[in-house]
Amino acid sequence: MSDSIQRSAAVLYQMGEETPGLKESAQALVSDTMLWPALNGSGATREEKAELIRTAPMLAGKEQLTAFVLLLLEQGTLDSLPAILRELRQLELAAQGGAVCVVTCARQPDEATLEDLRRAVCRLRGLDRVVLQVKIDPAILGGFRLEVQGVVYDRSVRGRLERLAQGLQGDFDADSEELEGLVEGLKSKIQGFEVEDGSDMGSLVQNLKTRIQDFQSVGEVQEIGRILSVGDGIAQIQGLDRAVYGELVEFETGVQGMVMDLSRNSVGCVLLGQEAGLREGSIVTRTGRPADVPVGEAMLGRVVDALGQPIDGMGPIRTTETRPIEHEASGVISREPVNTPLQTGILAIDAMIPIGRGQRELLIGDRQTGKTAIAVDTILNQKGENVICIYVAIGQKASSVARVRDTLQKHGAMDYSIIVSATASDPAPLQYIAPYSGAAMGEYFMSQGKDVLIVYDDLSKHAVAYRALSLLLRRSPGREAYPGDVFYLHSRLLERACRLTQEYGGGSMTAIPIIETQAGDVSAYIPTNVISITDGQIYLETDLFFAGQRPAVNVGLSVSRVGGAAQTRAIKRTAGTMRIDLARFRELEIFTQFSSDLDQATQKTLDHGKHLLELLKQPLYQPMPVSRQAILLYIGTNGLLDDVPVERVREFAWGFADRVEREHRELVLEVQRTGNLSAVAIEAIRADLENYKKEKLTVA
Repeated sequence: MSDSIQRSAAVLYQMGEETPGLKESAQALVSDTMLWPALNGSGATREEKAELIRTAPMLAGKEQLTAFVLLLLEQGTLDSLPAILRELRQLELAAQGGAVCVVTCARQPDEATLEDLRRAVCRLRGLDRVVLQVKIDPAILGGFRLEVQGVVYDRSVRGRLERLAQGLQGDFDADSEELEGLVEGLKSKIQGFEVEDGSDMGSLVQNLKTRIQDFQSVGEVQEIGRILSVGDGIAQIQGLDRAVYGELVEFETGVQGMVMDLSRNSVGCVLLGQEAGLREGSIVTRTGRPADVPVGEAMLGRVVDALGQPIDGMGPIRTTETRPIEHEASGVISREPVNTPLQTGILAIDAMIPIGRGQRELLIGDRQTGKTAIAVDTILNQKGENVICIYVAIGQKASSVARVRDTLQKHGAMDYSIIVSATASDPAPLQYIAPYSGAAMGEYFMSQGKDVLIVYDDLSKHAVAYRALSLLLRRSPGREAYPGDVFYLHSRLLERACRLTQEYGGGSMTAIPIIETQAGDVSAYIPTNVISITDGQIYLETDLFFAGQRPAVNVGLSVSRVGGAAQTRAIKRTAGTMRIDLARFRELEIFTQFSSDLDQATQKTLDHGKHLLELLKQPLYQPMPVSRQAILLYIGTNGLLDDVPVERVREFAWGFADRVEREHRELVLEVQRTGNLSAVAIEAIRADLENYKKEKLTVA
């Protein structure tokens, strides 16, 4: 039923309270076998129909009703008057503490049975009076089916047989599509049983009896509603008075939806699928459970959509567990401080902006500055580290997601990774729930004591999808047209990342959200929101990227609020002065760019900074182990590369690291195992470096 019919009925109800007899006059107009067909036919013009209404005898002296009917004629909705009168009847009953109940029977019940039904419905629903509308449907075979106030009570024989068929589907080969065939199949199976005490057949029969008894007592009550309007991935539903926020509902086409708006007279629902086949009046059924996704080990190595369904063409995913996509974050008592590093394999990040397990570190920068590349490198570096990785693509091109998948597959990272994809071609609701679905999958592994890395690429598009949904749900827009709860949107997502204490399993979930800025503006609405939620940010600068500094990390604007607590001793020891040295270099570079006469100390600082920047350049998809990082950082921060030509620094340093890894295997393993660079290791590095310089650095 449309909103216009409901509003018109409400107006007519108010008019009837002021002027008695309006409903009867309107009913007389509809019942007139000559006048009403003339008003709804095509034989008369609108002016002629208006004159017929003004001169209608049943409307004489009813100026308000006459004006009401004329308005319907002007709007072209005069044919809706019978529906308005039916809705008016509902309003009158509701005002009297009653309701209309539709009862479907296989044959016409007698008056005594109907009276018993009236009393039962009144007692069940707490009503003062009930008007029964009887429908005859021999297909239900027997019993009855009640529909009152959006709730269905199915006590029919057909309904019980269908529920029984669903329960026995795995045990019998009966044709579930043909009810008669199923009944005959059950008969033949049961007749063929030879029951013997203690035999397997006897146990089977007893089990069958139990299941039949159970199915007679469950699943008989459903709460249903009807669609008022549908479009743009949003459905307004009437009748689901007990629906709760975040609950799954099922439409008659099989498509599911999620409740996202609760108003006085309707429920706003986002469609988690196509809206084809849905129209005004379509039936919607409550499921009584929150929106959830499948979780488990079987998800590893797969590409799934926002609902957890496979989209990689590798067959179904067989899981036995699900988790709600919306889940309350772990409390303060269950959390442990972040003190274990999660190595990204990227020298610039691990040395100056370290990430710990359980941390939330933001990747922020303009488009095409290498944000996704850093996230993929981090995933690749978790190989052999017993870390489960989840990559959530939100609003990306399908080709971009495929490229990420191919990269992970090529480097053997899909064995411990899950890709959750809600591409730009997917509806906004799927883009909205995708990161929550990924978080639910990660929480499953975290609850088992495992470490998880989850990448949200990116939350800017997630916020845009939520804005679209909110505006379609007619929520009030705020700054940049975003709704007021957009901060809560990301805070409740990122708060789910944490490190648990041993009493609660000891697992962790590290979140790396990505935010795309416009022209480097970090003061925009969404960037400032996410910066305030996270534990630090890695800012990628466009100018650095195009200058060849890749990764293009701006050390001045990047920060990790966990800091040295998320570093190994070797990295902390060797990278101690790098951030200060680079900051000093940036400052001097600005002030001396127009100067030609520099003192020796200033020139030395500038040269050292240039060598460090060159050392931090790193090829794509080549993450470094801790041992190599420690070697490079030691020779770089201690000025041991300052006599190497700047253009040869990276080639020279990487070649030296390769040599150390070949000739001092036990030293490298010790650093990798202990996370510490011992005095013996330092001495060996210095001695080898001198020899390597003599070999590689020749005087022209």
